[in-house]
Amino acid sequence: MTNLHEIAHKLLTNDNRIVIGHAEGVNGRVRPFFAWTPEHAGRLVYDDRCLQNLAGYVYKKEVTRLGKPAVVANTPTLRSILRLAVEKQLTDGSFSALVEETPGQFVELTGLAEMERFLGGRVQPEKTSDKELTEWLLHASRSERWHFWQTEFERCIRCCACRQACPLCYCSQCTVEENQPQWIPVAPHRHGNTEWHIMRAMHLAGRCVTCGQCGEVCPVDIPIHLLTFHVSDTVREAYGVQAGTSLGESSAMSTYRPDDRENFIR
Repeated sequence: MTNLHEIAHKLLTNDNRIVIGHAEGVNGRVRPFFAWTPEHAGRLVYDDRCLQNLAGYVYKKEVTRLGKPAVVANTPTLRSILRLAVEKQLTDGSFSALVEETPGQFVELTGLAEMERFLGGRVQPEKTSDKELTEWLLHASRSERWHFWQTEFERCIRCCACRQACPLCYCSQCTVEENQPQWIPVAPHRHGNTEWHIMRAMHLAGRCVTCGQCGEVCPVDIPIHLLTFHVSDTVREAYGVQAGTSLGESSAMSTYRPDDRENFIR
């Protein structure tokens, strides 16, 4: 029996709080849920279906104006919170995280240092299907990889669901929305789609926490998350940076050291 309802009910009763979690949706699926009254606490659920990364809601003004957020956080959500704190998007003490310490038993973490200790470097396991496709791509020829991604990008309808699902895509105006000058073509064609996805992957280099939400929400099932996964693996191997594991981590793509290796240049 989970004590999540008990903790959420207490927070919503005694403080000006809002609890961000999951609730039952339709067809056996769950959806994000915002509880702001004690009566809402009983609707919260937490099980294997609760995979959505909720960190992106913590800093939104539409949410914070309802009260101090407490987010029910799985591993990717907690890693995203640490990364957002490193990038000065979240401040210590302005929110809390409800995490499952042991099966069915939740605790509230009120500070970033507590969240870092709780994570202890843990990461989300990779799906078997992702491992298999990644393995094929790594051993495929350059022309085979190019053909694969070009074929995938042709199906992109430029809905930007991948951007909306990513908690690290927090710019108030994205490059793709600029029209003076227009950096990326708006129409969903091969050229513009390729530029968009490569640009997005590079913007997440050293920042992606590998939650996989961008690929999960894609309406045409493009495995776009594998691009950011691969770039993140490359940054980790080259610079030793694993996003969302430490409050002291650097920003690999905006930090220069005279002894940086340049073996990534081919």
